[in-house]
Amino acid sequence: MTTASAVEIQSRTLAGYADASRLRQVQDRDWVLDRVTGEPRTLIDLGSGIGQLLQEALERLPSLRLAVGLERSEHRIAEAAERLRSHGDRVALHPADLTAPEPLPYRAEVITQTSVLHWLYPDEHRVFAWAAEHLLPDGQFLLTTYHPARDAHGFGGEDDLVRDALVALGADRAEVPAVFERGGVLPIATRTRPVDGLTEALRPHLAVRGHLERDAVVTVEGPEQYEHFHAATFGDYYSRLVEPAQRPAFFRAVGESAWRRQQESGHVSHMPVRLWELTHR
Repeated sequence: MTTASAVEIQSRTLAGYADASRLRQVQDRDWVLDRVTGEPRTLIDLGSGIGQLLQEALERLPSLRLAVGLERSEHRIAEAAERLRSHGDRVALHPADLTAPEPLPYRAEVITQTSVLHWLYPDEHRVFAWAAEHLLPDGQFLLTTYHPARDAHGFGGEDDLVRDALVALGADRAEVPAVFERGGVLPIATRTRPVDGLTEALRPHLAVRGHLERDAVVTVEGPEQYEHFHAATFGDYYSRLVEPAQRPAFFRAVGESAWRRQQESGHVSHMPVRLWELTHR
């Protein structure tokens, strides 16, 4: 039996997200909390991860009496519970599958969701309906979505780095879309609906009060940093496209592809991000 590498273990447990999130997701957290208005008493974070947004909300919003997190990963829930322990009964963490979220006994002035929605494709409407049911009148649902450019195969953003990695491991570039299809892996850029598609999905449940946009730019200091970012952010979503014995080499190849792009263009990736401010219809 072969021993799993450290990065493989990281991909299974999603460990190290606190460090990895500094490359991209932390900007969403601050951006969203800057848009919170009034004096909310309850905030719900959908896909709360290791509790970073909840922690900052509790520290920034003195009116907050309850910070609720919904998260699928048991490893991340455990890390969030430790991170938020000092806040005691001001925190409630719930295991949840956001593609089919269960009702909870909370109504919130603020609901947030950052860097998560693409994982819910094609069932985003379920979390929109849930948010509408759990949002107080005049409340805010603050949502961030990423919109990488897509090629004819629906590849973009992280998919491009993964394609490079598979080619480095011996795949024919033209055959990579077929490798994804056989492996049951839908490109993340395909999972990310365009703005018009999201507007249609939102319309039955929530109204768009306004939006902001920015360009998310990722830079790294070396291939190992991106290797661990990929493992902590995407887990084993992509690595299952290769045989177990190849997975350490796969993660290395992703990191090397990212570093090559960094050296060529000054960044690994950049893509538009939208912050939606949603409310009741």
